[in-house]
Amino acid sequence: MTTVRLPLFPLNSVLFPGLVLPLNVFEARYRAMMHELVKIPEDEPRRFAVVAIRDGHEVAPSAPGLPDQTSPPERGPAAGFGAEPLKAFHSVGCIADAANVRERPDGSFEVLATGTTRVRIDAVDASGPFLMADLEELPEEPGEEAGALAAGVLRSFRNYQKQLAGARERSLSSAAELPDDPSVVSYLVAAAAVLDTPTKQRLLETGDIASRLRAELKLLRRETAVIRHLPSLPAIDLTRNPTSLN
Repeated sequence: MTTVRLPLFPLNSVLFPGLVLPLNVFEARYRAMMHELVKIPEDEPRRFAVVAIRDGHEVAPSAPGLPDQTSPPERGPAAGFGAEPLKAFHSVGCIADAANVRERPDGSFEVLATGTTRVRIDAVDASGPFLMADLEELPEEPGEEAGALAAGVLRSFRNYQKQLAGARERSLSSAAELPDDPSVVSYLVAAAAVLDTPTKQRLLETGDIASRLRAELKLLRRETAVIRHLPSLPAIDLTRNPTSLN
C-alpha cells in the first residue's frame, strides 16, 4: 500500500477523483500552503489532500464575537478543528493536483485543482504553518458487474436530471455526453447528484466501484421519486432548509 505525506486542505464538501475543484484561498494557513506548492515546478504534480470536515469550521473566526464576544480569534493551522484535528475530519479524502495556481495582488490565491486518488488519513501534523497529513492511497477495485451497473446508473441519472430540471422549471440540454467508464460514472454521479455531505462521503468511502454504483442506483431512484412527488420544492432546497425542532 502506497503512503504519502501531503498538505491537508479541509473543506465542508467532498472531492471525488476526476472532478475539478476551484478554490478561493485567503486564510494565512492556506496561503502558506500555496506558497509551498508554487515552489514545485509546473511540470510536476502540485499535490495536496482534500478532506471533508466532520466537526469544525472551514474558515476560522477572524474577529472576536464568533461565538464568544470576549474571546480572541483562533489562529494557527488547526484553528476551528479542536485539540485533535484528526477527529474533526472524515477518515477518507482525495488527493488534488493544483494545475493552476494564481496569486492575486492582495496575497490571496485562485486555485484550480483536480481530484486524482482516494486516500485514508492516518495522522495529522499541526506543528507547521499549515496542516500536513500522512496518507494511505486506496486501491480502485472494480467489484462485480461494474459495467452493467454503470449503464443502469447512467439511465437513472438521466431520468433524475430530467425530473430535477422540470422541478426547477429549467430546460435540460440533450447534447451533453456522459462517460461510460464505470469508475468515472461512479464519481461523476456522486459529485453531480444533489446529496448532503455525509451521503457523498459514504460514496467516496465505498470500497469498490460496483458497490458505489449500486448505492447510487438506489439513491437516484429515491431522489427521483421525491422530486416527482414534490415538484414545487427542488431537491437542492431540501438539503438547505433548517430542520424544525417542533
